[in-house]
Amino acid sequence: MTEIKIAILPGCDDLFPAKAHDDDAAYDLRAREDMLLPVGKSMLVPAGFKMELPVGFEAQIRPRSGLALKHSIMLTNSPGTIDAGYRGEVGIIMLNMGAEPFPVKRGDRIAQMVICKLPEVLLVPADELSETGRGSGGFGSSGKR
Repeated sequence: MTEIKIAILPGCDDLFPAKAHDDDAAYDLRAREDMLLPVGKSMLVPAGFKMELPVGFEAQIRPRSGLALKHSIMLTNSPGTIDAGYRGEVGIIMLNMGAEPFPVKRGDRIAQMVICKLPEVLLVPADELSETGRGSGGFGSSGKR
């Protein structure tokens, strides 16, 4: 098992990332402070902790499905990536696409964090690539909307 160090900011012990169920893929992240998300605007919501990821790992910050469905709250850069070298406070860039301002209260579950091991890859220059049935088709090339 890989250990990830979590440094909780002063007064934020109640914000430690946690899974709601043992078999969940992601850790719930909570808001460190009260905020009001204006309609059509993005805001950075601090999560109250820092972490130390080992080299070869990343943390992905993902939206919560209930906030998206019920309130049209999205994460602007979903999924957001936290690299192993980052040591600042984790923050979530939330976007309100709803019809009215959305209140975020301290302790609200606002995002999810998945920690992933990265494969070791080597990018190599190439003059040609192998042929496939799809070729360079993309962005709707399958004919489905």
